[in-house]
Amino acid sequence: MVNKKWGLLILTTFVIGNMVGGGIFMLPAQLAQVSSPLGSTLAWIVTGLGVFLIALVFGNLAVRKPDLKAGPQSYAQSLFKSPVKGRVSGYSMAWGYWAANWAATASVIISFAGYLSTFFPVMHSPKVIYTAGSFQLELGKALTFAVCSVALWGIQAILVRSFNNAGKMNLFATVTKVLGFLFFIIITIFIFDTSNLGNGAEFYDKAGTAISLGDQVNAAAISTLWAFIGIEAAVMLSNRAKSQNDVKKATILGLLIAVAIYIGITLLTMGAISQDELKISQKPLVDALQAVVGSSGTYIMAALAVISLLGSTIGWIVVASEVPYQAAKSDLFPAYFAKANKNGTPVRSMTITNIMTQIFLFSTISGTILEAYKFSMIVATLAYLIPYLASVLYQLKLVMTGETYDIMKGSRVRDGIITILALIYSIWVIKTGTADMNTFILGIALYVFGIILYPLWMRKKA
Repeated sequence: MVNKKWGLLILTTFVIGNMVGGGIFMLPAQLAQVSSPLGSTLAWIVTGLGVFLIALVFGNLAVRKPDLKAGPQSYAQSLFKSPVKGRVSGYSMAWGYWAANWAATASVIISFAGYLSTFFPVMHSPKVIYTAGSFQLELGKALTFAVCSVALWGIQAILVRSFNNAGKMNLFATVTKVLGFLFFIIITIFIFDTSNLGNGAEFYDKAGTAISLGDQVNAAAISTLWAFIGIEAAVMLSNRAKSQNDVKKATILGLLIAVAIYIGITLLTMGAISQDELKISQKPLVDALQAVVGSSGTYIMAALAVISLLGSTIGWIVVASEVPYQAAKSDLFPAYFAKANKNGTPVRSMTITNIMTQIFLFSTISGTILEAYKFSMIVATLAYLIPYLASVLYQLKLVMTGETYDIMKGSRVRDGIITILALIYSIWVIKTGTADMNTFILGIALYVFGIILYPLWMRKKA
């Protein structure tokens, strides 16, 4: 079966679908825990500008280096002239990006379960059904884990039969998502209560200590960046794109649409319910609507959220499985991952990827949905920053050496300024990630583990 190439519309829906996934549905609650409404808004603006610079880098590389179709891992490999160094670098980025996708996919599925619980309140049941020492398994957590697992492997079963359907399903889910946001905006804009925002800038931690506006922005930076993870979706799927220009356009267009959605939805949610309620909410958008129109409106919003999050899960599984598949085809991963079935589905890559994602889903057993989501989100975001940084460094190399600028129009000065600003932003976000040192170390540990595996996995190549 021949796989059809995806055009601008499908690629854009993958960018929007992967970015506007679990983030928008869970982040209002996450941000309320670390910043004031003004702090959150400033974090969105700073992050939006930073990610826009990274998007310009990805778009430029897609056009200038159309032969490098595996994204950050290809760029990392091309940073070095030495084949050995290039292979190690490319492998490290492929591994790190792949590992980040395990946590990212898990976080989106966890969000899906959170909104599905609107229809099945038993998923929040504290009834203990199993005890082992100090560990107690609650019924609600066990059901959440089961739902997440069924969603993960059910989607794989569909994609194994037809990989092309991923684009169609993602398009449907993205349209549903946009309709849901319009519904939410229309309802909440009329009940926006500025008193819920307080004075807009004040924020106190659990100990009652006042947090400065700058520290609030730093604390919110990881969360807001997570909302934009997926900006590289079109780049990662460029091997399946009709045109590399479509890849660039889809990246920029998807980002602009996402920024408008994020800022609007976050502020409207913060204005619809109190900050105290928002901090503990498992499904903030539904809770915001329930405060206004009761259960009928919340069921509509929850249904739209479930459909759109299911679409985001499909997008993440597609991108996550594509990473080792393309890496193996580029000789950066074991040849085992390069196998695809007659329908064009990278079955081996997808299966191993989903097994690793399944491990992160176990976090739903030990904590609440919000806690499990927060853990997966932070680990994934920190792990993604390294591949982003490698892509920016490769762009900087092209600017400094003048490579491609002699055969393709473009200003090296302009691209140089964009690249340096993107580099500064990337380093700043990595620094803010050290605030939660335990999770930061876990994110970095994912890379270290991959490097340890390199001599074993790639000894024939090495």
